Amino acid sequence: MNIAASIRDILVTDVFVEVPVDEMHDDDSLRDVYGLDSLGFVELRVQCEKRFGVTISTDDFTPENFATVGDLTALVDRLRQDTVAAGAQPR
Repeated sequence: MNIAASIRDILVTDVFVEVPVDEMHDDDSLRDVYGLDSLGFVELRVQCEKRFGVTISTDDFTPENFATVGDLTALVDRLRQDTVAAGAQPR
């Protein structure tokens, strides 16, 4: 499963977004389209850290990085590459 598909799965199964996975698009707003509030964003952060084996720092936990599925996918991809470059194995 690719990163974006995994994030959509997290949104439905862990954050309880009511939009069906097959109707989600990478450029939909997590706040405006999927209705995430501050708690939802925190849960999404925690679940992404668990699922992808990355740490999302306070500096990376920004509205820009969590605006859309596409933005969050890019962040997770970058963090996974940084993890590999540092010599650790991502999950």
